[in-house]
Amino acid sequence: MARPEKVRLGEILVQQKLLTQEQLKLALDEQKRSGRKLGRVFIEQGYVTEEEISEALAKQLQIPYINLKYYNIKPEVTQKLPETQARRFRALVLEDTPKALKIGMADPTDLNAYDEIARIVKRDIEIAVVTESQLLATIDRVYRRTGEISGLAQELQAELGDDAVDFGALAASPGLEEAPVVKLLQSVFEDATQVRASDIHIEPQERKLVIRFRIDGLLHLQTEADTKIASALVLRLKLMSGLDISEKRLPQDGRFNVKIRNSMVDVRISTMPTQYGESVVMRLLNQGGGILTLDKLGMPPHILERVQAVLQRPSGMMLVTGPTGSGKTTTLYAALAQLNTPERKIITVEDPVEYRLPGINQVQVHEKIELTFGRVLRSALRQDPDVILVGEMRDQETVETGLRAAMTGHLVLSTLHTNDAVTTPIRLIDMGAPRYMVALSLQMVLAQRLVRVICESCVETYTLLAGEHAFLAQELGNKVDNYRYTKGKGCSHCNGTGYLGRTGVYEMLEMNNAVVEAANQEDPALFIEVATREIGGYTLRAHAAQLVIEGRTTVEEAMRISNQFDDA
Repeated sequence: MARPEKVRLGEILVQQKLLTQEQLKLALDEQKRSGRKLGRVFIEQGYVTEEEISEALAKQLQIPYINLKYYNIKPEVTQKLPETQARRFRALVLEDTPKALKIGMADPTDLNAYDEIARIVKRDIEIAVVTESQLLATIDRVYRRTGEISGLAQELQAELGDDAVDFGALAASPGLEEAPVVKLLQSVFEDATQVRASDIHIEPQERKLVIRFRIDGLLHLQTEADTKIASALVLRLKLMSGLDISEKRLPQDGRFNVKIRNSMVDVRISTMPTQYGESVVMRLLNQGGGILTLDKLGMPPHILERVQAVLQRPSGMMLVTGPTGSGKTTTLYAALAQLNTPERKIITVEDPVEYRLPGINQVQVHEKIELTFGRVLRSALRQDPDVILVGEMRDQETVETGLRAAMTGHLVLSTLHTNDAVTTPIRLIDMGAPRYMVALSLQMVLAQRLVRVICESCVETYTLLAGEHAFLAQELGNKVDNYRYTKGKGCSHCNGTGYLGRTGVYEMLEMNNAVVEAANQEDPALFIEVATREIGGYTLRAHAAQLVIEGRTTVEEAMRISNQFDDA
């Protein structure tokens, strides 16, 4: 393919009627003032989109435009251009054909980049246009550190050798940033953030050390290494989190921050002694990612509207329920972000504090010094709060104090481990809360689960299996055959899983007059009947089925989360 020519982007966009002469003049003035790239100015001013610029360039240069969102990247092909150069030149190897390498470039008119890439790969190259944002996201995803992690693990094993090693001396030695153990951990953290892992598991086995990542709720094997390096890794992590390095017989908890690619990640660490050494689990909380808003969680419009209404009330309790890992904390923080205004005093009582929010008073529970939920909550009420978030309703004292606070002019948000919305008020009563208090104080129960979302880049239609058909028929009846069903076949975007990201599945019980009246009666069966009637057809299972027919998730996912509450 011929070397691309230098072109003027503004003139191309005007020529293709995507931009007016007046807009071009305004953008050129802004470019001179700010020094930013002209294409970036066009996008920021809202004149054109990134895709329109790429398509216009492709048309002018008579080369293809490729939407990377729907392109299945082959990681072994991309490696033909090293990551450093890929980022520097905003380029990515897309295909290796007998004739040439196909290279996607954000700016195909950058002749210096074209010449350098041709020199590095030592092949004929064909250029395609890709958008810069999709290119950078793809580079973050495909240049994974699996090989690097394995190599560093072997390097650390070689350094430790077969002799007994004083790991304390190793960890405290000068030039620490160059030590294989530190490089290995840095690579593990970078790889985990690239694949959006929520947790890192480091598990010593009899003959190997296993490192796994939890991605979208499910564990994936990252690498296996020699078990000899486990002690060095655990020791370094303990030093980073200020834990007792001499204590290996008892579980320990801590936290530390790591900086990964200019964003701070808050790491919560838990160690536990096992048969073959200390197992470590780290929860990664990206502080730069921001808190999700309520409208981004996936709530159906009628539930979102009622939640917003409850949050505007000056008092009462709202409970979010579900098993561990069902997104309860995310929902509560989204609610707090909405309530966080200068006119409100907000206090949270948590174990542990997961996200740090500016303008909010967050208190960490500390059981060892008897700083319990109940004790902090009682103290919090003397601090004149408007809104109180209690991490979890764990015991009778916390439940009663929270309900009393909700009765006396405070908005109380909390969580409870129950299977669905209907059984939650009964659970509070079972925990010892007076029946009248539950009826008066509880405003709403929101039950939720998380399902994985089908990857848009590799979505395909498929025929339901017999079991899946029977499951959906329970919700859809005869209409089950009226819809088209999809799943992801697996691609480079979703690491071969067929899923990318998660969304919420919700069920809401609002305590209206009929439900409150039933709660005051000493007949759990009557309450369940009235509450079930109030929820109607808007159950967790029904919402999951709706996401399936909308093409957002698979029947397999809907069945998986349904199994969690079928035994209730």
